[in-house]
Amino acid sequence: MREKMHLLKESALCHKKRTAVIGLACAALMVLITVRLGSGGGKAGDPGGAQMAGQADHIATVNAEKPQTGSIEKTTGTSGTVEASDVVYVYAKASGDVTSVNVSAGQMVEAGQLLCTIDTEQVESAKNTMDSAAISLSEASGTRSRMQLLYEAGAISDQEWEQYQNAEKTAKLSYESAKLNYTKQVEYSSITSPISGKIETFDLDVYDHVNQQDTICVISGEGDKRVSFYVTERVIKNLSQGDGVTIEKNGSSYDGTITDVSAIAEEENGLFKVKAELPAADALSAGTAVRITVVSEKAEQVMTVPVDAVYYDGGVGQVYVYENGTVHKKEVEVGLYDSQLAEIKSGLSGDEMVISTWSSQLYEGSTVRLQGQDGEVSESMSGEGTETAGESGAAGGAGPEARESSAAGGENPELKENGGV
Repeated sequence: MREKMHLLKESALCHKKRTAVIGLACAALMVLITVRLGSGGGKAGDPGGAQMAGQADHIATVNAEKPQTGSIEKTTGTSGTVEASDVVYVYAKASGDVTSVNVSAGQMVEAGQLLCTIDTEQVESAKNTMDSAAISLSEASGTRSRMQLLYEAGAISDQEWEQYQNAEKTAKLSYESAKLNYTKQVEYSSITSPISGKIETFDLDVYDHVNQQDTICVISGEGDKRVSFYVTERVIKNLSQGDGVTIEKNGSSYDGTITDVSAIAEEENGLFKVKAELPAADALSAGTAVRITVVSEKAEQVMTVPVDAVYYDGGVGQVYVYENGTVHKKEVEVGLYDSQLAEIKSGLSGDEMVISTWSSQLYEGSTVRLQGQDGEVSESMSGEGTETAGESGAAGGAGPEARESSAAGGENPELKENGGV
């Protein structure tokens, strides 16, 4: 019995020892867990600490540069029509039937070359008048010769002699007038080219009847061509004589110079007419429709930044600048811009390092790494622990107004506050 009681006591003592050991082990485990939680920077229990740790492990690498001084041009495209600098309209100077046609549209002609002939109704009449005047002149001259002998013999008075002289003079004037009229009628019947050039239009056939002042053909000179086009009031304000234009047709490009800028809008369309010379455009025929590009707006010697550096937040322009590893947001006034540059009218001094690449880490006070800082970005920096800015950046070349700040993504607390994604 004593031996049995002894065994029971030993068993209880061992149980107490095991319980104490287990308790000490549990206590030690709890202490260890508490210590690790306390020293882990909030990795397991502090969401804010976890976010900071994540951000520290994902520092964005960005490009930045100082604003530059440069010029920006914005172009506008429109359509126009090619014209010859020297255009002549040939008209019929008398009525009649076409008796011969010597040329056709598209043909090159020389000055004085016969184009067609017209059987004018006045030619025969003019010839008869001229022949009659010639006879009258001959008779007056013969009479004056006979009367001269009588006058020299004293058979007629001075007054009578003067009358015979005047009669001859009158007959001569009548003949000269009739001859001139006949020459004109013959000229009217033979239509010749007044200049050397290309026949743009010619639509006559033999036996066609033409009236006086009817158009026979249109001839464009061999000199330089020009193009005429229309622009709006906004564009006309920035155009002046001497400005260059670019003309395109069928893949070929030609340079022109503005020679005439209208100050009055056309009544039918409200647009302003502009003309430009084309010194080397022999391949373009008059009447050809072409594509024209002009500089509609320009800003010269202004402060510029890459267009991808500009964002808009609620209609207000802004850029992000790099300063000792920290991002700062600056509001700016944006002027003219193209696919590469944007004009900054105010908001920057010119000494800032403007960040030109997009990153979800771009917000006030965020930490970023400058591209090329401490040497090129290493593989470890560009790997899992580093975000290279611009991989999912704003659309390059788009206008700044097309890139609101909300495009930066949900990682930016400022953007969330401003209604960003």
